[in-house]
Parts: sequence; structure tokens; C-alpha cells
Amino acid sequence: MSAPYLGSCACVAVSLTVSGEPIATRQCWCRQCQQLAAGGPTNNAIFKVEDVSLDGELRSSVWTAASGNTLTFHFCPKCGTQIYAQSSARPHLMTIRLGALAAGHGLRPEAVIWTEDAPEWASFDETLETWPRQPPPPSSPSA
Repeated sequence: MSAPYLGSCACVAVSLTVSGEPIATRQCWCRQCQQLAAGGPTNNAIFKVEDVSLDGELRSSVWTAASGNTLTFHFCPKCGTQIYAQSSARPHLMTIRLGALAAGHGLRPEAVIWTEDAPEWASFDETLETWPRQPPPPSSPSA
């Protein structure tokens, strides 16, 4: 499938439409993502802010990531579903949780990041690029 990508939170109080293609798709094993994902990784697609339209109330939480960047996580206050995150290093990009996109979106991680933080039982898709920590910014003229 390709853009537009549609999605929502679990209770459908928040909806989103993405008009562009992702700059990158990643699976993240950083400790914070493991905490957010109940022990596993988060699976994410990075889009340009101008390509994303959101409807509904969101709340946010701000953390300092292991990379040193400030991360702001946006979630539905009714059901708690994480919708997206933004890094202070790249405020022009939104990292949307693949689980917030409607089924059948066709996106999958192209890289696995922060593998050094993964638990010993974690397994990685051997066909994907892996990074022990934070990779370089996505390769895009505007990234």
C-alpha cells in the first residue's frame, strides 16, 4: 500500500491521515521504547510533519533520550495509545507508531536500532540493517 495512510488510536478518539511516504521505518530497542512497548521494541515510520494530519485530543510526555535529545511522546488520553514521537534534533519529522496506522498499511521496519539495549532474548531480522545505538539521521533532503 502507499499514501495516504490512515490510522487511529484504539478507542478511535484520535485519527490521523498521512499524505506522504515515510522517510524511514525502524524498529527501536532503546530502553525507553522497551518500557513503552511492554518489554519489546517499538515499530515506527518517520514522516515529514507537513504530511501528517491529526484529529482529536492528544496528551504528551517529555523525556531525555539516551541520545541526549529531548523526545516528546504524544498519546490518546482516553485509551493511552501512542500515536507519535518527536525529537528535539528533528522537529520537522514525526515518528508514527506503526500500530497507530490502519491494518494493511504495508509498512515494515527497514532497520533495527539501539540493539545494544535489547534484552538477551531479543531476536532481530537478519535481513535488516542494524545499529547498536542511534543511526545517522534519515537520508532525505529535508531530514
